[in-house]
Amino acid sequence: MMLQTLTPSEEEIMQLIWHKGQIYFRELMDIYPEPKPHQNTVSTFLKILVEKHYLATEKQGRIYLYSPSIGFDDYKNFVLKRFLENYFDNSGAELLKVLVDEKYLETKDFEPFTEGNSKKTSLKENIEEENHIQEFIKEITGEKKSKKKDKKEKKKGKKKNK
Repeated sequence: MMLQTLTPSEEEIMQLIWHKGQIYFRELMDIYPEPKPHQNTVSTFLKILVEKHYLATEKQGRIYLYSPSIGFDDYKNFVLKRFLENYFDNSGAELLKVLVDEKYLETKDFEPFTEGNSKKTSLKENIEEENHIQEFIKEITGEKKSKKKDKKEKKKGKKKNK
């Protein structure tokens, strides 16, 4: 099943439900942070979340019990994938580079993930090397070379005409 993007309001409701596990409408209204939206608004969002297959309902008498159909980790991975696609050209290395550059992460944070590796190069060095390689590939495959060739051919043409 293809996940659909949630609006900020829908996501806020899902965060509450993921935290609680399953919930009745009245419970949801009680734990909803201030300023609380109108009950009809929350009810509409719940209906939309059921239609988007994020929530399952179980009728118990006259009321419904809402439980998540999509796990929080599945949604988190979906959001991360879209984030990488939209802002980092599907490059996890680019995201890591920004996180390190902006000091959200330090290279020591990656030691548990790199202990088994025989290479002792730092994450920052790996990212810089990868960027250098990407720039080199762009340089040799890009149109820069063809422009240089055109300039050389124009100079040769002028010399022959003289």
